Amino acid sequence: MTTSKPADTATRLERALLSLDGLSVGDAFGERFFLPPGVVQSVIRERTVPRAPWGYTDDTEMALGILQVLEEHGRIDQDALAQVFAARYRLNPYRGYGGTAQEILREIHEGAPWRRVSSQVFDGTGSKGNGGAMRVAPLGAWFADDLGRVVVEARASAEVTHFNPDGQAGAIAIAVAAAWACQWQEQRSAPDQLFEVVLDHTPPGATRRGLERARALPLESSPVSAAKELGSGSRVISEDTVPFAVWCAARHLGQYEEALWSTVSGLGDRDTTCAIVGGIVALSAGRDSIPAAWLEARERLQRKA
Repeated sequence: MTTSKPADTATRLERALLSLDGLSVGDAFGERFFLPPGVVQSVIRERTVPRAPWGYTDDTEMALGILQVLEEHGRIDQDALAQVFAARYRLNPYRGYGGTAQEILREIHEGAPWRRVSSQVFDGTGSKGNGGAMRVAPLGAWFADDLGRVVVEARASAEVTHFNPDGQAGAIAIAVAAAWACQWQEQRSAPDQLFEVVLDHTPPGATRRGLERARALPLESSPVSAAKELGSGSRVISEDTVPFAVWCAARHLGQYEEALWSTVSGLGDRDTTCAIVGGIVALSAGRDSIPAAWLEARERLQRKA
């Protein structure tokens, strides 16, 4: 099916590119902190900015795939997205893809239908990993003026690799958070409104329950204690990644740099949590909030597969 692009495509693209910069810098920043336990706490405590260059991971690679499909189709065409994901994976499989993601993308590239491959992993339950959430913030920015559409398109983007409903719930939560963040500079809503809007649109399940716990956790708490309470991606699944990321974003809606230092101090799957938070907070804090030196350090993005 062919879908004509909306008249405001340029505006949508501008928002999505801002989110992509925030996501990719966060991803590349967080990836630099996989250091020995004693070292990493010291480096974070002293706020030692990693040396350039900062290579990005599969988080950014797949976000680039989502944006490519949105530019070409104006919506998530799942067949096109599956092929773009697989093509980008085959061009550079050394981006830190998880084992299940590699299996799915390899089979799609070899011609297997994405729906069959995605639905068969984990004994037919599908993946509930955090991969749907890590890449989706630019999609939320693209459809920011219609939260109902955000939910539909975010679910579609996740389903290609994450057939489990909770993996899709994580993508929905983060896309909605990103869409809400687009309006924050104008409205300056209380940070807890982020949780209300996200919970209004996140379907029932473990990720939603984690978000409810995150909402109850004071934003004055330390990120380390929040990570202990909510998880910070150590299990690499939606429920132990998304709640912490939304909490960190709410804590620093106007402060991109502070948001990333707080997020990385929770350790866990730190490239992914920083990618998620970066993709949201770049939208609420604005482009000037991303340090120019960090953008310069980040590997140059390859927009097209």
